[in-house]
Amino acid sequence: MKKYIVIFCSLFSTMGYAQTDHIEKAKALASRMTLEEKVNLVRGQGFKMPGQQSAGANIGVTKDKVPGAAGITYAIPRLGIPTLVLADGPAGVRIDPVRNGDASKTYYATAFPIGSLLASTWDTELIEKLGAAFGSEARDYGIDILLAPAMNLQRNPLGGRNFEYYSEDPLVSGRIAAAMVNGIQSRGVGTSIKHFAANNQEFNRMTVNEHISERALRELYLKGFEIAVKTARPWTVMSSYNKINGTYASESYDLLTTVLRKEWGFEGLVMTDWFGGQDAAAQMKAGNDLLMPGTPDQTQALLAAVKNGSLPMKVLDENVVRILQVLLQAPSFKKLPYSDAPDLKAHAAISRAAAADGMVLLKNEQAALPLTSGNTVALFGNAAYSLIAGGTGSGDVNKAYTVSLHEGLQRARYKTDQALQDLYSAYIKTESAKRPKKSFIEEFINPTPPIPEPEMDAALIAAKAATCDIAVLTIGRQAGENNDRHIEGDFDLSPGERLLLKNIAAAFHARNKKVVVVLNTGGVMETASWSADADALLLAWQPGQEGGNAIADILSGAVNPSGKLAVSFPVRYADVPGANGFPGRAFPEQSRTGLFGMKLIPAEADYEEDIYVGYRYYQTFGIKPAYAFGFGLSYTSFSFTRLELSSETFDKEITVSVTVTNTGKAAGREVVQLYLAAPAGGMNKPRSELKAFAKTRLLQPGETQILQLVLDAGSLASFDEKRSAWVAAAGTYEVKLGNASDAATLSRQFRLPAALVAAQCTPVLTPSKPLNLLKPANNR
Repeated sequence: MKKYIVIFCSLFSTMGYAQTDHIEKAKALASRMTLEEKVNLVRGQGFKMPGQQSAGANIGVTKDKVPGAAGITYAIPRLGIPTLVLADGPAGVRIDPVRNGDASKTYYATAFPIGSLLASTWDTELIEKLGAAFGSEARDYGIDILLAPAMNLQRNPLGGRNFEYYSEDPLVSGRIAAAMVNGIQSRGVGTSIKHFAANNQEFNRMTVNEHISERALRELYLKGFEIAVKTARPWTVMSSYNKINGTYASESYDLLTTVLRKEWGFEGLVMTDWFGGQDAAAQMKAGNDLLMPGTPDQTQALLAAVKNGSLPMKVLDENVVRILQVLLQAPSFKKLPYSDAPDLKAHAAISRAAAADGMVLLKNEQAALPLTSGNTVALFGNAAYSLIAGGTGSGDVNKAYTVSLHEGLQRARYKTDQALQDLYSAYIKTESAKRPKKSFIEEFINPTPPIPEPEMDAALIAAKAATCDIAVLTIGRQAGENNDRHIEGDFDLSPGERLLLKNIAAAFHARNKKVVVVLNTGGVMETASWSADADALLLAWQPGQEGGNAIADILSGAVNPSGKLAVSFPVRYADVPGANGFPGRAFPEQSRTGLFGMKLIPAEADYEEDIYVGYRYYQTFGIKPAYAFGFGLSYTSFSFTRLELSSETFDKEITVSVTVTNTGKAAGREVVQLYLAAPAGGMNKPRSELKAFAKTRLLQPGETQILQLVLDAGSLASFDEKRSAWVAAAGTYEVKLGNASDAATLSRQFRLPAALVAAQCTPVLTPSKPLNLLKPANNR
């Protein structure tokens, strides 16, 4: 038996930033630059929308080295300083597929699965492998820095960009992000983890003032970033649009310097999100080094600030040096050749494997899945024929193709009903032609919603139940930048979808035939009110361009599902903590007009649920979810035995060991999740919190693997605002091991003899108004 050790540590990636020789070279270069050159370097070359004639770069159309990249920095040829090319995005390299109108050669990129799916793999080794492919593709297209990964918490199911983000839990988010960063940067290109911090909604995202307790910030909204910064050393961090307790994130010295640099030791550069913040000089002084995409007004403001003394030259020099440190290790500075021909075939295979690994089997009554070989499938739902590979906005990818579920099932040698295929193909074509023609900015700001499901005659469905062996209904959802999701017809099923499912279930169940529902969604949906109509329920997420093949891999049993939820599925939206307060309050009477005629409306959001987000809330307050955080079924079964602790008394760290055995009849993988319950009394705390996890290798029936997980002082500690420190209370702690947050099968206890301080911090980021914070009655 081989031991696999999973340790949360502070080992630095070999591809990290700030080597000593880079620092000295950067300082030498900076000393030779004029004031105007320094000011140019700290802001990008500009921005324009498609169709505009003004000079500059564009979200998706950088008319320079890599058309379609998100932005570029200024070059200083006399000093040998080239431009840096920055490209979106979280699910694949986003560049233009056609250059200069020449369609004879295309420059497609791989559409990898979305963040929600990748986190559901709980597989850091796989994510690092996928990240390496991602980084290779960026390098081969001449890109220096990827604006990824996105790693804000999924605070609320309606968050418009949740599909880009990993989890409701900071440990999962931090470890998955760190694996992605390590993979990408192993190929010599940089990353920009984003959006720092608390970018948890799209509602008035450029103006919203978020009131958050320092404890919630430290334990939830900053913790994932801290893990990624300390364990993977990303080249850059992107500051977010929103205000945190009264100050724009990009203008917050407390956030960008005190916490990020002084407490966490970050040495890379910080850049703004595109057009983030208002005061260029304040951003520089806060520690935000690069203003993207850059505007002429910022140039004039910075020159004036230096000349009148409000921006010390020392601060500007520090900003410049940090940019140069990154630039000195970038492919553009090293003049590395790039092919413009990445191995898209190999990357598609990795995308397919990751997609299958992160799909979550939520229900499988009476072994409805896997499908029987040779089954004839009645395939319902628009998304079955037009799969939604990923989200919209900067998370979108210009890909060569998307494999539909229909195509995937046919390639897996299943028969699909031809009449249904013809019906849906004609309907989708007709309805697509009716969709409004929108400009790039119109579609970016207000994406056209997916086509509604066609009305399906009950008699037609009954006829299919007579001739087909099984029904598979795919339900699709789309979301993206600038808009949060809705409850009706989005989080909930639409009336048409409910009727379609009801009629399918009635017809097929009357003939003792099964019904499978596939959720092709970027975010959480309500399932409790209708899941009884489905014999099996597969959460396929938005699985990238190979999605149809990957779904077919799961449905057929070619791949045994091993995904686990990295976010809770509530029974109803009203059960979500802070549901009534999301996304906040707007003040339209104070609105102003921003860039491209966008209306900017001041707003505020109170995070009164405090630290009780997701499973922390459901467990502590006794609210049963539809599907718990960490949940996911398999086609086999596993047992956990021999839970052992290296000591019954905590001293610096404790190693937890568990034996996992495949007790079923199919090869599969399992995720071990370690939750920790702290002693009662003292600070309010969740009933238990995830502190470590590991995924087994593929275990054959009867095969066993020992996994070891390590708890250190930080694992025990909570943030004490009064002491401004991470403090672990003395007493008895309970280790709970299982395969879901509500399914601990083994437990053991250990004692901490005396309270300890895991880390001392600086009191910062305090709320600018009193908050009515949620507290459990039992003072857990």
